[in-house]
Amino acid sequence: MEDHLNEYSEEVEEGEMFEHYRLTVDPGQSSLRIDKFLSNRIDNASRSRIQAAADAGNILVNQMSVKPNYKVKPNDEILIVMDYPRRELKIIPEDISLDIVYEDDQLLVINKPPDFVVHPGHGNYSGTLVNALAYYFRDLPLFNSEDPRPGLVHRIDKDTSGLMVVAKTETAKNKLALQFYEKTSERRYQALVWGSVKEDQATITGNIGRSLKNRQVFTVFPESDYGKHAVTHYKVLKRIGYVTLVECKLETGRTHQIRVHMKYINHPLFNDANYGGDQILRGTTFSKYRQFVQNCFKILPRQALHAKTLGFTHPSTGKFMQFDSELPEDMSTVIDKWENYIAYRND
Repeated sequence: MEDHLNEYSEEVEEGEMFEHYRLTVDPGQSSLRIDKFLSNRIDNASRSRIQAAADAGNILVNQMSVKPNYKVKPNDEILIVMDYPRRELKIIPEDISLDIVYEDDQLLVINKPPDFVVHPGHGNYSGTLVNALAYYFRDLPLFNSEDPRPGLVHRIDKDTSGLMVVAKTETAKNKLALQFYEKTSERRYQALVWGSVKEDQATITGNIGRSLKNRQVFTVFPESDYGKHAVTHYKVLKRIGYVTLVECKLETGRTHQIRVHMKYINHPLFNDANYGGDQILRGTTFSKYRQFVQNCFKILPRQALHAKTLGFTHPSTGKFMQFDSELPEDMSTVIDKWENYIAYRND
């Protein structure tokens, strides 16, 4: 059986926003409704939570969705994904503007700006996306004011910009969560990284875990059981002298995954202070060049990472939906400056 401990902070992983359990029915198990079987086997799992998961199609037996009245059989392989129980955490609704690119009765897709924290915590108890959603959803009939993560099924870092999908009903929330858990959603990012990336496209695989030397950052453990399995696919979009614009496709959703994986292959994200990208890592020693890079850092005071494309199956219609967003002004301006610098450099 697998489970995860959730923390209401900016470090919550996508996979840790919901409880995931895998278990095998004992060979001698007698016939029993699966909702009762699971409530007996999983601590703090009420029949209502289990039934809500089943209604959303989030109880799979031998990879097939089942209803709450399904009778378990010996050696059945069961997967259940369900929302965490509500906890004592007061969320204050705040009237914060949201850039909504799509909305219907089941969900909305937003374009998150940089410097916008998703979850309260670590000194950010107000002014977060969660506070904004609590206000926006305040009149929804199914909105629960005690939900510490109203509608959230995935997340992106504070200083990463881009697209997120937010559910407006519990059923949509559970169905979207299952897609992220089973990796059937599509997420493509664009990142500006240091150096000229050699391969046109490649895959980075390596367990990601919190650094043993600095608990504020994460690192790759390539030959260890420590950390969690992580896979990032990338391809080069444009080589611009001392930096490269790449597209990254996430197969897993670990904390800081793209940032950690790109540093692991010696191409940290441009101006990523946590992973060394806020230093001049490539280029010349000329003072004019140093000043140019420092000016770029001022224009883009964050890691150069944008969640550009998001795709998922609509929880009600069953149709695949895909959304694309423009690069934010700070990233596009810096890319233009690099292109101009390289075009007219005399070093």
